[in-house]
Formats: sequence, structure tokens, C-alpha cells
Amino acid sequence: MNPQIRVSKDLETLSVAAAEIFAAAASQSIAERGRFLAALNGGGTPQRLFQLLASDFSARVDWTRVHVFWGDERMVPPDDPESSYGLARTLLLDRVAIPKDNVHRVHSELDAGAAVADYSRVLKRFASPPLDWPRFDLVLLGMGEDGHTASLFPNSPVDASAPVLATTGRYQGRPAQRVTLTPIVFNAARQVVFMVSGAGKAEMLKRVFDNRYSMEEIPAKRIQPIDGQVIWLADEAAGADLALTPNPSPDERGEQ
Repeated sequence: MNPQIRVSKDLETLSVAAAEIFAAAASQSIAERGRFLAALNGGGTPQRLFQLLASDFSARVDWTRVHVFWGDERMVPPDDPESSYGLARTLLLDRVAIPKDNVHRVHSELDAGAAVADYSRVLKRFASPPLDWPRFDLVLLGMGEDGHTASLFPNSPVDASAPVLATTGRYQGRPAQRVTLTPIVFNAARQVVFMVSGAGKAEMLKRVFDNRYSMEEIPAKRIQPIDGQVIWLADEAAGADLALTPNPSPDERGEQ
């Protein structure tokens, strides 16, 4: 299935679009399968999305049926400012009625090997046979200026056979040990949504859709679900080199 590319005016509009997708996917998944399995992303881009899900969109999601996971995590304590789980907990999870048992974080206070083994066991509990990992209903991902996504960095192994790996990421002068899901998990998902914001990512976003660049060079290109949908949500700054017209907001379309 070919990816969709949607360019929004700014990060606010992009975040609203992501919240709409999240709420719709949750409703459909719960109606069809009784639960909604979502993998969250970290960093600055999804912060507004989390705020929207905890406020304007909260009533549209049956949080008692939602299970959240993370695509990757830094190996820091959960209360560390660099923790993706800690960010989501503060902005979203502490503000909605999601059961604590439905929150499946990477135990990043452990050593990397133990955290990988523990997270692999968690994934197996939600596996979709014959897979040893879940078929996520929605995966949220970002992309760095170097083309990395989750903690899959340029020139890292493309054909990972394990669902969870420990890695050391070196990005923007901030080296960190991390745990990440791998493409075999992401590519089993029903829907993957990339959120890309900022002018610094415009050139790399253009390269994602350029066949001259390889999966080794640009890890985001490795995310190609076997039987699922990929949607790229970009703001105007990130999508500047794609020569696409921004999707108008309801107000811009004259809707009430």
C-alpha cells in the first residue's frame, strides 16, 4: 500500500490531524477486536498530540480498552526528563482513565539486556500468532534530521531478526543507550503514522521518497508495513521540499 503524505499548516494542525487518526483508530479497533494497541513516540513533536488526547479528544476514546507501548526508550529512570514514558505519563496518561495495567513501558531503569528481555516478554503476551509480537493497531513515529526513526539509526543493521534491540544512539550531540522495537514489529502494524515537524527535516523528508537513497542511509525508509497503511503528517516547514499543497483546515474549507 502506497504511503499517504499530508502537509498541514503548522504543528498545531498536524497534531489535531494525528489526534483524529488516533481516536478513529481506537474506535474501530475496539469495535472490531475489543481493544486498541498503540505504540507511542517520544521527543518534542508529539507533545501537543498528547495534550489534545488528554483534553479535546479524551471523551472520544474508551481508555479502559487502550493498551499503550513505546517504539523506543532511552535507558534512563522513568522520572528522568529524557524518558519518553515520563513525557507521555505527564501530558496524557495521568490525565485519562487508562488502567495502570494497560501501560506497558520499557523498564529503562534496568540494564539494557534485562530491559530487552523484559519488553520482549511483554510483546509476546500480546502476540498475534504466528508472530511473537503484537500487530499494533497504530504506531506513532517521528523522524530525526538524520533520517532515524524510533532508535533505528543510519547504517545500523537493516534486517534485524529480533523484535527488540539495545542500541546506542548518537544524535545532535546527545549519545544515549536505548531500547528500540525493530522493523519486523513496525511492519506488522495495521497503521503507522509519522509526525514530522520543522524546517530542519525538510531535506531528509524529501529523501525518504527518493529511490536514490537506501534503507541503510535512511532508517525511516525501512518502515513499510506488509498489510497496513503508512501516513506521513508533516507541517509546512518539514514538507517544504515536497511540492504539496497543505491540507486545509475545516475553517479554511468554509466548514463550521
